[in-house]
Amino acid sequence: MQPKEIEQNLDLWTGLDGGRATLINLSENHTFRIDLPAGGKVILRVHRPGYNSREAIESELTWMDALRTDAGIETPRAIAGRDGERVQSLTLDDGKPRFAVLFEFEAGDEPRENEDLTGPFRQLGELAARCHLHTEKWRQPAGFTRMRWTAGAILDPDGLWGDWRVAPGVGSAETGVLNRLDDSLRQKLGDYGQGPDRFGIIHADMRLANLLIDDGHTKLIDFDDSGFCWFGYDFAAAISFFEDGPQVPTLREAWLAGYQQHRAQSGDDLEAIEALVMLRRMALLAWIGSHAETELAQSCAPDFAVRTVALAERFLATGKVTH
Repeated sequence: MQPKEIEQNLDLWTGLDGGRATLINLSENHTFRIDLPAGGKVILRVHRPGYNSREAIESELTWMDALRTDAGIETPRAIAGRDGERVQSLTLDDGKPRFAVLFEFEAGDEPRENEDLTGPFRQLGELAARCHLHTEKWRQPAGFTRMRWTAGAILDPDGLWGDWRVAPGVGSAETGVLNRLDDSLRQKLGDYGQGPDRFGIIHADMRLANLLIDDGHTKLIDFDDSGFCWFGYDFAAAISFFEDGPQVPTLREAWLAGYQQHRAQSGDDLEAIEALVMLRRMALLAWIGSHAETELAQSCAPDFAVRTVALAERFLATGKVTH
């Protein structure tokens, strides 16, 4: 997907004439910054084919609106096209239509793994708690539809992000350990259950790439993976790709401190977080295999399976992985 193809579709929106597109991220979707001749800029997200339906994208935007109006949580604002619709369909050179959403530009910088993330993680814990409190009370409108991030939806061979069994670096030795982890996660999360006090609509991808730090203020972006899941998965996603990093115990405590300012957690909730970190790790392992065209997957592929096995062995032996 080339910037020129994007520029040829900008007339779907008002005021983007002469805009120049720059690809700033390729993960699940293509994300472009559109620089306007007058000096402004907006963000265009072009969706991966077959991942989310138009109805699911509309539901994502509806929940973002509700978080902003009901809970006072800053969420990116979508900009409607000339036809009044926020979800547009682009025509690209390959002839395949792609859903796209235009957002107002959000100021801030993506935090980095090698920075002191204690403050941002405390704020992130607060944001997660406020989102979960909203989830517990919010009445979903008719037609609301989002994916369900259950253990089966992640671990099954036809999982939402692919099959971990065919990910790079997963051989017979790795499969043996990860099969035991798979069984353990299904059992533990099945026992934990999906009661409304622990399972509902969440962001589901609060990793560093989806945060912006603006003058010390942490903001959430990219709700594309939002769906029904366990609340603790929002912490698991926050430490994506560095679950075995030395800073994780400190970040866990900071996140929990922020979270518990707004919403209480039981001992079962805290225990489940460990299983959810491993569930997320398995989701990422599958993602690396099914998204091999991305630079992120390519950079992680060489040792991700081996590191995942080490985390799995720790979890199977102790029931813990983050502390």
